[in-house]
Amino acid sequence: MEEKVKEKWVIDITHSEIGFMVRHLMISKVRGQFKQFDASIYTTGDDFMTSEIDCYIDAASVDTGNADRDVHVKAPDFFDVENHPQISFIGNSIESVDKDGSYELWGELTIKGISKKIKLDVEFGGVIKDPWGNEKAAFAINGTVNRKDFELNWNVPLDGGGLLVGEEVKIHAEIQLKRSA
Repeated sequence: MEEKVKEKWVIDITHSEIGFMVRHLMISKVRGQFKQFDASIYTTGDDFMTSEIDCYIDAASVDTGNADRDVHVKAPDFFDVENHPQISFIGNSIESVDKDGSYELWGELTIKGISKKIKLDVEFGGVIKDPWGNEKAAFAINGTVNRKDFELNWNVPLDGGGLLVGEEVKIHAEIQLKRSA
Protein backbone atom coordinates (compact mmCIF):
# COMPACT_ATOMS: atom_id res chain seq x y z
CA MET A 1 0.00 0.00 0.00
CA GLU A 2 1.41 3.36 -1.04
CA GLU A 3 1.72 5.93 1.73
CA LYS A 4 0.32 9.36 0.88
CA VAL A 5 2.69 12.30 1.06
CA LYS A 6 2.23 15.14 3.54
CA GLU A 7 1.44 18.31 1.62
CA LYS A 8 2.28 21.73 3.03
CA TRP A 9 -0.04 24.67 2.41
CA VAL A 10 0.74 28.30 3.26
CA ILE A 11 -1.56 31.29 3.64
CA ASP A 12 -1.79 33.61 0.67
CA ILE A 13 -1.71 36.70 2.89
CA THR A 14 -2.76 39.11 0.12
CA HIS A 15 -6.00 37.17 -0.38
CA SER A 16 -6.78 36.32 3.26
CA GLU A 17 -8.12 38.13 6.30
CA ILE A 18 -8.83 37.38 9.94
CA GLY A 19 -11.35 39.61 11.68
CA PHE A 20 -13.73 39.91 14.60
CA MET A 21 -16.86 41.77 15.66
CA VAL A 22 -18.09 42.72 19.13
CA ARG A 23 -21.14 44.66 20.36
CA HIS A 24 -20.62 48.26 21.50
CA LEU A 25 -23.12 50.07 23.75
CA MET A 26 -25.32 46.97 23.35
CA ILE A 27 -26.79 48.46 20.14
CA SER A 28 -24.04 48.57 17.53
CA LYS A 29 -21.11 46.48 16.32
CA VAL A 30 -17.42 47.29 16.13
CA ARG A 31 -15.23 45.32 13.76
CA GLY A 32 -11.52 44.73 13.75
CA GLN A 33 -8.95 42.66 11.95
CA PHE A 34 -5.42 41.44 12.32
CA LYS A 35 -2.97 42.61 9.68
CA GLN A 36 -0.20 40.07 10.39
CA PHE A 37 -0.75 36.33 10.70
CA ASP A 38 0.66 33.08 9.38
CA ALA A 39 -0.07 29.38 9.49
CA SER A 40 1.39 25.99 8.72
CA ILE A 41 -1.16 23.59 7.29
CA TYR A 42 -0.29 20.01 6.42
CA THR A 43 -2.61 17.55 4.71
CA THR A 44 -2.25 13.93 3.71
CA GLY A 45 -2.42 14.18 -0.06
CA ASP A 46 -5.21 16.58 -1.00
CA ASP A 47 -7.48 15.55 1.88
CA PHE A 48 -8.21 18.61 4.03
CA MET A 49 -10.03 16.36 6.51
CA THR A 50 -6.52 15.27 7.60
CA SER A 51 -5.34 18.86 8.17
CA GLU A 52 -2.83 19.72 10.86
CA ILE A 53 -3.25 23.46 11.46
CA ASP A 54 -1.00 25.81 13.40
CA CYS A 55 -2.10 29.45 13.03
CA TYR A 56 -0.28 32.39 14.61
CA ILE A 57 -1.55 35.97 14.84
CA ASP A 58 0.52 39.01 15.79
CA ALA A 59 -1.72 40.52 18.49
CA ALA A 60 -0.10 43.95 18.02
CA SER A 61 -1.33 43.99 14.40
CA VAL A 62 -4.93 44.51 15.53
CA ASP A 63 -6.70 47.26 13.56
CA THR A 64 -10.18 48.44 14.54
CA GLY A 65 -10.12 51.55 12.37
CA ASN A 66 -9.50 53.82 15.37
CA ALA A 67 -5.93 54.47 16.59
CA ASP A 68 -6.95 55.31 20.19
CA ARG A 69 -9.08 52.18 20.48
CA ASP A 70 -6.24 50.09 18.99
CA VAL A 71 -3.87 51.36 21.70
CA HIS A 72 -6.42 50.31 24.37
CA VAL A 73 -7.01 46.87 22.78
CA LYS A 74 -3.24 46.24 22.76
CA ALA A 75 -2.93 47.30 26.43
CA PRO A 76 -3.20 45.02 29.51
CA ASP A 77 -7.00 45.58 29.68
CA PHE A 78 -7.31 43.41 26.58
CA PHE A 79 -4.53 41.63 24.59
CA ASP A 80 -1.57 42.84 26.69
CA VAL A 81 0.68 42.54 23.63
CA GLU A 82 3.83 43.43 25.57
CA ASN A 83 3.51 40.23 27.62
CA HIS A 84 1.47 38.15 25.14
CA PRO A 85 2.52 39.12 21.61
CA GLN A 86 0.93 36.12 19.91
CA ILE A 87 -2.54 34.63 19.55
CA SER A 88 -2.54 31.04 18.33
CA PHE A 89 -4.97 28.44 17.08
CA ILE A 90 -3.99 24.79 16.83
CA GLY A 91 -6.59 22.83 14.87
CA ASN A 92 -6.83 19.19 15.83
CA SER A 93 -10.14 17.79 14.56
CA ILE A 94 -12.27 18.34 11.45
CA GLU A 95 -15.73 16.86 11.02
CA SER A 96 -17.95 17.00 7.94
CA VAL A 97 -21.35 18.58 8.59
CA ASP A 98 -22.92 17.98 5.17
CA LYS A 99 -22.08 17.06 1.60
CA ASP A 100 -21.96 20.70 0.50
CA GLY A 101 -18.53 21.59 1.93
CA SER A 102 -19.49 22.56 5.49
CA TYR A 103 -17.26 21.38 8.32
CA GLU A 104 -16.62 21.87 12.03
CA LEU A 105 -13.03 22.57 12.99
CA TRP A 106 -12.11 22.00 16.63
CA GLY A 107 -8.94 23.29 18.19
CA GLU A 108 -7.17 25.22 20.94
CA LEU A 109 -7.33 29.00 20.82
CA THR A 110 -4.73 30.71 23.00
CA ILE A 111 -5.05 34.38 23.97
CA LYS A 112 -3.01 35.96 26.79
CA GLY A 113 -1.55 32.54 27.58
CA ILE A 114 -5.01 31.03 28.20
CA SER A 115 -6.00 28.09 25.98
CA LYS A 116 -9.59 27.03 25.38
CA LYS A 117 -11.08 24.44 23.07
CA ILE A 118 -13.30 26.13 20.48
CA LYS A 119 -15.36 25.13 17.45
CA LEU A 120 -15.17 26.98 14.16
CA ASP A 121 -17.61 26.53 11.29
CA VAL A 122 -15.78 26.11 7.99
CA GLU A 123 -17.08 26.43 4.45
CA PHE A 124 -14.73 24.88 1.90
CA GLY A 125 -14.66 26.91 -1.31
CA GLY A 126 -12.69 24.39 -3.35
CA VAL A 127 -9.28 23.92 -4.94
CA ILE A 128 -8.24 25.54 -8.23
CA LYS A 129 -5.11 26.52 -10.15
CA ASP A 130 -4.54 30.24 -10.55
CA PRO A 131 -3.34 31.74 -13.87
CA TRP A 132 0.30 31.32 -12.74
CA GLY A 133 -0.03 27.58 -12.06
CA ASN A 134 -0.29 27.81 -8.27
CA GLU A 135 -2.73 25.43 -6.64
CA LYS A 136 -5.05 27.33 -4.28
CA ALA A 137 -7.70 26.31 -1.74
CA ALA A 138 -10.21 28.67 -0.10
CA PHE A 139 -12.13 28.59 3.18
CA ALA A 140 -14.61 30.85 4.99
CA ILE A 141 -14.34 30.39 8.77
CA ASN A 142 -16.75 31.61 11.45
CA GLY A 143 -16.99 31.14 15.20
CA THR A 144 -17.93 32.75 18.48
CA VAL A 145 -15.97 33.01 21.72
CA ASN A 146 -16.60 34.70 25.04
CA ARG A 147 -13.79 37.19 25.60
CA LYS A 148 -14.00 36.73 29.39
CA ASP A 149 -12.85 33.11 28.91
CA PHE A 150 -9.47 34.64 27.95
CA GLU A 151 -9.46 37.24 30.76
CA LEU A 152 -10.33 40.09 28.40
CA ASN A 153 -12.54 41.44 31.17
CA TRP A 154 -12.37 45.24 30.88
CA ASN A 155 -15.78 46.91 30.66
CA VAL A 156 -17.86 49.88 31.76
CA PRO A 157 -21.45 49.57 33.03
CA LEU A 158 -24.01 51.73 31.22
CA ASP A 159 -26.44 53.99 33.12
CA GLY A 160 -29.48 52.32 31.54
CA GLY A 161 -28.16 48.82 32.20
CA GLY A 162 -25.86 46.64 30.20
CA LEU A 163 -22.18 47.05 29.39
CA LEU A 164 -20.10 49.17 27.02
CA VAL A 165 -18.43 46.16 25.34
CA GLY A 166 -20.20 42.86 24.63
CA GLU A 167 -18.73 39.61 25.94
CA GLU A 168 -19.45 37.60 22.78
CA VAL A 169 -16.87 38.00 20.02
CA LYS A 170 -17.67 36.77 16.54
CA ILE A 171 -14.68 35.57 14.52
CA HIS A 172 -14.64 35.64 10.73
CA ALA A 173 -11.82 34.67 8.41
CA GLU A 174 -11.49 34.33 4.66
CA ILE A 175 -8.44 32.17 4.05
CA GLN A 176 -6.80 31.33 0.76
CA LEU A 177 -4.07 28.71 0.87
CA LYS A 178 -1.34 28.01 -1.65
CA ARG A 179 0.23 24.59 -1.99
CA SER A 180 3.89 24.94 -1.04
CA ALA A 181 6.45 23.75 -3.58
